[in-house]
Amino acid sequence: MPTAPPRSDEDRAPASRPASRRIQALWNVALLGEEAPIDLRIVGRTLLQAGAVGVVAGAMGAAFFASLELVQRTLLGGVAGFEPVRAHGETFVPPLAPEAFRPWLLALLPAIGGLASGLLTWRFAPEASGGGGNAAIEAYHHGGVMRRRVIPVKGLAAVIALSSGGSGGREGPTMQIGAAVGAAVGRLLPTSRAERRVLLVAGIAAGISAVFRTPLGAALLATEMLYRDDFESEALVPAVFASVVSYSIVIALFGETTLFGQLPRFGFRPGHLPLYGAVAIAVSLAAVAFVRLLRAVQGVARRIPGPVWLRPALGGLAMGVLGTALALWMARAHGDAARGFGVFGGGYGVLQAAITGADWLPAGASVVGLLLLVAVLKMIASALTIGSGAAAGDFAPSLVIGGLVGSAFGHAARLSLGDPTIDPGAFALVGMGTLYGGLAHAPLSALVLVAELAGSYDLLVPMMLAIGIAYVALRRYSLYPAQVASRSATQRPGRAPALVSEPLGAPAPSGSAVPAELPPFRENATLAELVDAARTAGRQRVVAIAGAGGLRGLVELEVVLQVPATELAWLKVSDAMVPFAAVPADATWGEVALVLERSGISQVPVVRGGEILGWIGDRELRQAILPRPPPS
Repeated sequence: MPTAPPRSDEDRAPASRPASRRIQALWNVALLGEEAPIDLRIVGRTLLQAGAVGVVAGAMGAAFFASLELVQRTLLGGVAGFEPVRAHGETFVPPLAPEAFRPWLLALLPAIGGLASGLLTWRFAPEASGGGGNAAIEAYHHGGVMRRRVIPVKGLAAVIALSSGGSGGREGPTMQIGAAVGAAVGRLLPTSRAERRVLLVAGIAAGISAVFRTPLGAALLATEMLYRDDFESEALVPAVFASVVSYSIVIALFGETTLFGQLPRFGFRPGHLPLYGAVAIAVSLAAVAFVRLLRAVQGVARRIPGPVWLRPALGGLAMGVLGTALALWMARAHGDAARGFGVFGGGYGVLQAAITGADWLPAGASVVGLLLLVAVLKMIASALTIGSGAAAGDFAPSLVIGGLVGSAFGHAARLSLGDPTIDPGAFALVGMGTLYGGLAHAPLSALVLVAELAGSYDLLVPMMLAIGIAYVALRRYSLYPAQVASRSATQRPGRAPALVSEPLGAPAPSGSAVPAELPPFRENATLAELVDAARTAGRQRVVAIAGAGGLRGLVELEVVLQVPATELAWLKVSDAMVPFAAVPADATWGEVALVLERSGISQVPVVRGGEILGWIGDRELRQAILPRPPPS
């Protein structure tokens, strides 16, 4: 039997604690307790934990962004001689010297990248395949369990898939990386179960903020994307804090330039409101086409015979051939400068051109047809990349498709109405927010995201109208199938109020402990093995985890049972483990309550001489201290 850790001062009875400990306890009551004049518990606990998540996620997001840009310049520019158009905020790496364009290599690169991405995720972390946003939402609603290995595997797989030209975004991968960072920090620090879920949301916000550079919009999106009709209000402040910290790290390294640079002001004209309502309908139709196409490709990919890791390569090959054909046609029809206006990569440069224009864009009705053509091809290319399982996000393609459709609508409206005050750039910005906000069921965050990107709230009213229409029109469709309707669909009954009948300083009788039904489990076992072993447990709700150095942690069985069955085989017990905590056999009820609160689980072991005597938790505590009804 592994030995329990030695008892610390906090594990001893109150009378045996040194005077310094008692002074510290009085300080905690004075400033951190319920009756303190200022509530510093949030500052001292939740926000500091969220700040730690923001630091780690911000550093990883900055490294991911820089690696992606450097490797993409090397592969697309140095190997294939192809340079996609870029947004102003993506130009921190100087371009390479012009190379001869090699279309056959350009067509093959996404297949090679898809193959490498598929092999990585298949071998090390299958949950890291695909976009990333939906996986983060699913983890939140199923116990908040994410493996730490998702962080390097998702990062490396996404860099390979995107830098080789895959049609996807970097925000989806950083959502999942940030969520994994939040989950890891929550397991390493002494946090409650609710706090661990909050830190996962804070990690999502920090990940988006690191690469999209919209701190408020990222925080709102992280709390809003979890539900179809609700948002996680308890996680908002920690998400804002983590997002700000992450954003600060990134701009300290790369500068404060937003993704699209300094955009012109877009004046609001009330007479154009009917046009913004109409563009919302057009963008909603494009959203339906995109999500249906994505689901269709995912369904076909699942039915393809052969190994799973080969599917992203097949999707990448089809996407590469399509993108190369478009690049060749663009160069022949509109000049070499237009070759990069296509479907490779995230597409923010394409969106920049749709907003601010470009010298090589055609005039008149031709520009409408060109923008719609690229929008349709971007749908197909993104569905092939993401739907086949490559580690590429669906956030950027959604914005690009909506922006292209919105810009095409603006050009068509200006031509047909002969109104020079209609600015296609304004319709592009409204279109990008409308498609994502409606399809992700995140109207408020989409509104703020676009306003932060535009650098003003000039388009606030048109966006409110358009996003509201799309939010209603797209009720039956979602970019994230893991979304649930609202918090009420997942909430459990809260704890009963504690009406204490006897002092918490009274000793906890050993007879109150639940007998140990499960021996300590090894940390390298799978969750599937733990679930099988837990079938014999009756009253024991937590299991101790043993490692090379003895008892290392605890796992709440209820959390494990929320994990999808398809993931139990590859998740390890250590992925759901929180730090070990225990109470001695002579502990008081107050000490039991304190350890339960600090550990954030429902039961802790009672130990004596390194041996687990039983388990005591919140149910046993309530039964012992709540007043018993008088005899009838």
